[in-house]
Amino acid sequence: MKIVVQKFGGTSVSTEERRQKVIEKVKIAIKEGYRPVVIVSAMGRKGAPYATDTLLSLVDDKFKNSNKLAQDLLMCCGEFISAVVISNDLYNAGIDAVPLTGGQAGIITNNNFTDAKCIDTNPKKIIDLVSQGRVPVVAGFQGVAENGYLTTLGRGGSDTSASILGVALQAETIEIYTDVDGIMTADPRLVEDATLIDVISYNEVFQLADQGASVIHPRAVELAMKANIPLLIKNTMSNCRGTLINNFGDRENERIITGITHQKNRIQVLIKASENEGNTKYKDILDLVAANKISLDLINIFPDRQIFTIDAKAKQILENILNSFKLKYYLVEDCSTIAVIGSRMNGRPGVMAKIIKALINNNIEVLQTADSNMTIWCLIHADNVKEAINVLHKTFNLA
Repeated sequence: MKIVVQKFGGTSVSTEERRQKVIEKVKIAIKEGYRPVVIVSAMGRKGAPYATDTLLSLVDDKFKNSNKLAQDLLMCCGEFISAVVISNDLYNAGIDAVPLTGGQAGIITNNNFTDAKCIDTNPKKIIDLVSQGRVPVVAGFQGVAENGYLTTLGRGGSDTSASILGVALQAETIEIYTDVDGIMTADPRLVEDATLIDVISYNEVFQLADQGASVIHPRAVELAMKANIPLLIKNTMSNCRGTLINNFGDRENERIITGITHQKNRIQVLIKASENEGNTKYKDILDLVAANKISLDLINIFPDRQIFTIDAKAKQILENILNSFKLKYYLVEDCSTIAVIGSRMNGRPGVMAKIIKALINNNIEVLQTADSNMTIWCLIHADNVKEAINVLHKTFNLA
């Protein structure tokens, strides 16, 4: 059997018109000889009656925080509704569809409510259904713990559901349908001439997703990558070819840079050795930060100073730590990290120099840099983000 997993996001199932587009995509898959397995998110976004955030507003924050099990039960409801409604629409189109919860579809998780991890998958029920020529419609974002309680998979959970089941079913492809044409060279809201990326490697898209691009969740990419199953990002409302994600990327394209993204709300932290002389905690700063579960992004350690960046949400916790040990420090707030990503930059000299020169020539101050095999990061002031991304987009001819 040629199985294709088709995941449709909240905006794709939010209206009758959009749901008809979903039905069209399923019909096309059947016509092309595939056995589709459909994954759906809750309908719409915050404010829509069945959206997850709307459902969560029905109960008090104190209750939710003290009863994660109940919170997960409530959060599963939006996907239940979507699965039944899409099954109804498929039925009206002459397609025999069967709605399933994530647990019924075979996704078994641990007991970490609101952010559960899949520990096993038993897709027997889905295989039985597709063998009968029926279309399973699975509520995304969820599974079931071994003790029977419903769980949710955290942010991007419906993408994760699609990859979990795609891997378990050894699908030919995992199709992620959303409200954009695919993965772009930059955020089109910031860069008018951003273009569609036809083909991209798992590693590149993982970096893009991890550094702020929100088309697909990194966990979903990681799962597909391990099983070497292609992912296809497409627009529900159009026939655009979309972006194919595979192991090798685009071998025919000679571009050094594949895409540019950014993360907002960063704070740079500078701690000088000379101003903390005699303080024994100076050498333990990174350990203290890690012990308090503060994630660091860019880390530069020199003999005379330590520099790193944090999310602005962690500012108060960090200050409490440093102040409690009487450490002197400096903060540069309202920063953003620009990430320039491309697998072909590995071993290619001069890429960092070209980036820095382009930014400096446009009077954009670079506060800090870091690099890996396929990513170069630059920390800049937040009010320069749009200009910086446009400058780099043009510098590397991504239009």
